[in-house]
Amino acid sequence: MTTSRARAGIALACSALVALGLSACEHAPPAKPQKPSTATSAANAGGMRALTAAARHEGRLTAIALPHDWANYGGLIQGFEKKYGIKVTVEDPQGHSEDEIDALRKSGNKPTAPDVVDVGDTFARSAAQQNLLAPYKVADYDSIPESQKDSEARWSNNYGGYISIGCDANRVKTCPQTFADLLKPAYRGKVALEGDPRRSATAFDSVYAAALANNGSFDNIQPGLDFFAELKKIGNFNPLSSSTTSVVDGRTPISINWDYINLHYADQLGRKGVDWQVAIPFDGSFAQYFALAVNKNAPHPAAARLWLEYLFSPEGQNLRLRGYARPVLMEVMRQNGTLDTAAAARLPTVEGTPQFPTDAQLEKARNTVDQGWAKTMSKR
Repeated sequence: MTTSRARAGIALACSALVALGLSACEHAPPAKPQKPSTATSAANAGGMRALTAAARHEGRLTAIALPHDWANYGGLIQGFEKKYGIKVTVEDPQGHSEDEIDALRKSGNKPTAPDVVDVGDTFARSAAQQNLLAPYKVADYDSIPESQKDSEARWSNNYGGYISIGCDANRVKTCPQTFADLLKPAYRGKVALEGDPRRSATAFDSVYAAALANNGSFDNIQPGLDFFAELKKIGNFNPLSSSTTSVVDGRTPISINWDYINLHYADQLGRKGVDWQVAIPFDGSFAQYFALAVNKNAPHPAAARLWLEYLFSPEGQNLRLRGYARPVLMEVMRQNGTLDTAAAARLPTVEGTPQFPTDAQLEKARNTVDQGWAKTMSKR
């Protein structure tokens, strides 16, 4: 495995929860605790013990679009089930952010509805605008940077990373290091995205990164669309969505994806003979986070809220880190001694301090991609 490295990394504020999912700063429960379906915090539900008891009584949690090899969801699901005795079921594990929102919208109050979602933050904003999410503040909500959470607590970013280029060195003689490299004739038919950027947050952010690499900006994602139009025109774009399976069998020998996904491929697929190399392109350095939220109509409302508490606890955040994803509560965990420093040391570092588009910039970019991707892919 090789990884492009430079100096500096993400520094984000946080504070820790103590062991067993209990917050050191937990407020006294209210005189009349709210039922889990309306509770806006653990304290509001009667405290962590009451929330945990209610979740265990429900006995299950339904999630959607959580592949086990994505940001260490395998480890997180196993840890949650073992700790609380609550069975986690994942529907449509290969789905994308828009599929999750569609499921919330279409399922309504059905008992088969997803309890929780994990979506790109542009999609989280859309779900909040559609009144699909329940406000809920995890114990360390105040420590999450303002730019990484909804002001009404309908969603909060949990983990993130950088857009990267993964490459099968067994099938590609010289692996690309930048977006500019991807235009070289040697990569004909080889360059894939994780999905359709109108439905996949990963693919959308890949277009954003391509824009930054081609004189675009947070205000102007059009150069990213133009880049992929050119990639298709010259024959380098591979329309197949990359996945673990397509990487293993060589159908997507070059994949634009998050660094934590490509680094996971490098770790896990080496046993299958895949020499997967990873580069974070310096010409299009783009960082973004994924948001967690509770379905307003969650069939298992206590388990849904306990799931968020677990994923924002030091245990959950360190499990993210072990899957190469950068926890949103990383820096204060480093300061208070709860960070897994060995796992943190394995992260690729990136030039400079990450910047993030504003809500208005994201909405504008989202509209541009929604309206322009079909035209982009039709160009010859």
